[in-house]
Amino acid sequence: MLAKALRPALVHVLALTLLTGLVVPLVMTGIAQALFPTAANGSLIEKDGHVVGSRLIGQVFTAPGYFHPRPSATTEPDPKDPSKTIPVPYAADNSGASNYGPTSKALIDRVTGDVAALRAESPAPIPADAVTTSGSGLDPDISPAYAYRQVPRIAKARHLDEAALRALVAAHIRRPLLGFIGEPHVNVLELNLALDEMHKP
Repeated sequence: MLAKALRPALVHVLALTLLTGLVVPLVMTGIAQALFPTAANGSLIEKDGHVVGSRLIGQVFTAPGYFHPRPSATTEPDPKDPSKTIPVPYAADNSGASNYGPTSKALIDRVTGDVAALRAESPAPIPADAVTTSGSGLDPDISPAYAYRQVPRIAKARHLDEAALRALVAAHIRRPLLGFIGEPHVNVLELNLALDEMHKP
């Protein structure tokens, strides 16, 4: 009697497992590969036949001759002490924010230091994304205001005309979807690759 009652339940569990765990994912993967192959494969960016990154994940650029991304709060285990973590900006395997509150001394010290460094670089207004991290820690984009603010530093480092650099930034600004969804933004990796094409570092 028990076996008779269990049989249909087990059949249904197995059928649903196969359907939702195998058939549906395979069908959706096939549709994504057919209709949106670039996005389905990670929105990868290639240069000279080699993958250099993704449009969806930011990278660290610190040299004065490059556009810098917004700060990233991602961390990784400390190789010297696995019970602790160390800052590793744009660690794609550990996406997340710092979760520091507005009264956190660590957050205040970090933002104060970033603001001081930016003010030493230029007296221009400092956009919020120049000193704040994103929720994921992986944001690949910056605001046009932050990109334009970096133009004088890059022009000096590469001996380029500022007007030409501003035109480069303007050409890489992505407008809000449908004109109202999201904010104008600039992909830092794409902008830096275009910068290298314009002038080799």
